[in-house]
Amino acid sequence: MNQNIIISRNLHADLSAAIGRVQPDRLFVLTDTTTRDLCWPLIRESCDATLITIGATDEAKTLDSLASVWTALGDGGATRHSLLINLGGGMVTDLGGFAASTFKRGIAYINIPTTLLAMVDASVGGKTGINFRGLKNEIGVFSAASSVILDTQFLHTLDSENIRSGYAEMLKHGLISDETMLTELLGFDIFHPDFVHLKEMVAKSVKVKERVVAEDPLEQGLRKALNLGHTVGHAFESLALAENRTVLHGYAVAWGLVCELYLSATRCGFPAERLHQVAQFVKETYGHFAFTCREYDRLYELMTHDKKNSAGIINFTLLGGVGDIRINQQASRDDIFEMLDYYQ
Repeated sequence: MNQNIIISRNLHADLSAAIGRVQPDRLFVLTDTTTRDLCWPLIRESCDATLITIGATDEAKTLDSLASVWTALGDGGATRHSLLINLGGGMVTDLGGFAASTFKRGIAYINIPTTLLAMVDASVGGKTGINFRGLKNEIGVFSAASSVILDTQFLHTLDSENIRSGYAEMLKHGLISDETMLTELLGFDIFHPDFVHLKEMVAKSVKVKERVVAEDPLEQGLRKALNLGHTVGHAFESLALAENRTVLHGYAVAWGLVCELYLSATRCGFPAERLHQVAQFVKETYGHFAFTCREYDRLYELMTHDKKNSAGIINFTLLGGVGDIRINQQASRDDIFEMLDYYQ
């Protein structure tokens, strides 16, 4: 899966070059209602494009929104030689990537992620999709963007909560990478970020994901490392969605990391001291996801829908230590309930 990832220093020049590599007959830009107002003005001069806008937040990551993008592409005269630029967070890059990859059996697309979460995770690696029947990213395809342009100037449009959401994926990359990277992440003041330093850390974080995706583009093995924290995190997210108390993806992943590091400690020997450091950081940065033991069965059932599972067995990505990745680790219902007890 060959993705051209650009750490941008000149957005206009980098975008013009990326469009030039495709040489499209027609150009479209997908935004949500937020990025249309805050981010579209930053690239409007660089491209003569038809603008398509969908609703903001994960609630818009639906079949109806997807159909509205296909309809807009068709009405705008898009052909197989057209290009879609996805300007937004992970919801926009996921849905837009899926729309492009399926319209006329696939047109080219470029991702310009505007949130920290999308920069270090959603926009890189070729996963696209939508939520379906209450389940996260249930329908989608692997399909790489022709270019991903990362420009941290967009981070100035974000509130602290959304910056922290993206930072959880960086924390995950540190955990699957090495002690030096994790220590830097745990020591960074994410509430008052130094954006110059953050840009350097984003570049390092993206390299971790790039390296993993290059070795395993279709998630047959090593790429499952990127799911650390996500088996539980997606269950928390789905539960919150069902109860109309939507949480940001990165927050759910951070809470999921604590749970899965506990399993890592009890099953794979992950150091207890590191577990406590990460748990403390998560508690101070992301607060606590509230649920009771009455919801354990529902959370367990949601985990059985995870795409890494086989034959109904829940598969976790766990760690023997920082950077010591153990994929396809199974846990019983009792193990999972004990893990939820620890989180509580």
